Amino acid sequence: MSRVAVKIELSADETDELNRWLKSGKTEQRKVERAKIVLRCAEGKTTHQIARELGTRPSRVSKWRKRFAKLRVPGLEDEQRSGRRVINDESVERRILDQLAKAPPQGFARWNGRLVAEALGDVSDDAVWRIMRKHDLHLDRRQSWCVSTDPEFSRKASEIVGLYLNPPENAIVLSVDEKPSIQALERAQGYIRLPNGRAVSGFAHEYERHGTTTLFAALETATGLVKAGHYKRRRRREFLDFMNGVIDSYGNEKEIHVILDNLNTHKPKNDRWLKSHPNVHFHFTPTHTSWLNQIECWFSILSRQALKGASFCRCQTITRSDRSLHLRLQYTSGSL
Repeated sequence: MSRVAVKIELSADETDELNRWLKSGKTEQRKVERAKIVLRCAEGKTTHQIARELGTRPSRVSKWRKRFAKLRVPGLEDEQRSGRRVINDESVERRILDQLAKAPPQGFARWNGRLVAEALGDVSDDAVWRIMRKHDLHLDRRQSWCVSTDPEFSRKASEIVGLYLNPPENAIVLSVDEKPSIQALERAQGYIRLPNGRAVSGFAHEYERHGTTTLFAALETATGLVKAGHYKRRRRREFLDFMNGVIDSYGNEKEIHVILDNLNTHKPKNDRWLKSHPNVHFHFTPTHTSWLNQIECWFSILSRQALKGASFCRCQTITRSDRSLHLRLQYTSGSL
């Protein structure tokens, strides 16, 4: 007399879970088969009927019927297998991480998997790389940061941010800086026809130098207006000449607040120029925080859109390129 098979009854959640296994394209085929077995058992089919429909053995159907009846859905997962003895346990992992924290061997700038394995002696290269992948360690990558050591960081930063968000009434706030040594490089540019018929744009490796220029710029933070000037050098003399032109364009009636970095040409010990312009007030960014100066954003746009990869036959061409980009940005912001 044959034994009565275990009756399977599924809850709504269990039915949904097993159907998700069947519909998902990422489910392992062995789990798909187990889900089909359980769903057919819930329909009341016999073990031999299910075995014939799925093309498997009755003993396998019986196994997963009993396993599900005892453990439910978690019982359809594979049991833990003994397998090969673990060689690289937590102590080996700790040794690898500790070795990476030490200085690399003499003559090497950084560690790699082979060097770590050689230093430990009893660990393979593959084990080292496996541990590094586990901890998402990439020895060829370098991250840099710059932390301000200015003891008055909070006061200076809040002062500059306050000028941006809530400037004094009837006052002008200017963000001023310079971009030195812009090279006028003349490159042979054009298109190259490849053997497969595709055309690639680019420029030749060789170039001809036509000098350098230094760009001084002042950004009016309220309107986005930029006043710029090109000079051959970056000295106190050129800086004051540029500032004289900027200040004269606004007159002596308005208060002018100028945001600057800590370059020595901006802040001499005895600033006679600043004393002769009582309506001008300098605000210096904290040490190593020139990113607080908004003109740096304009310099970034200028580098990416007008200078990088361009060809200039003389420095005057850079001046026209800067002016064209500035007019374009003014037109775009005015049309928004």
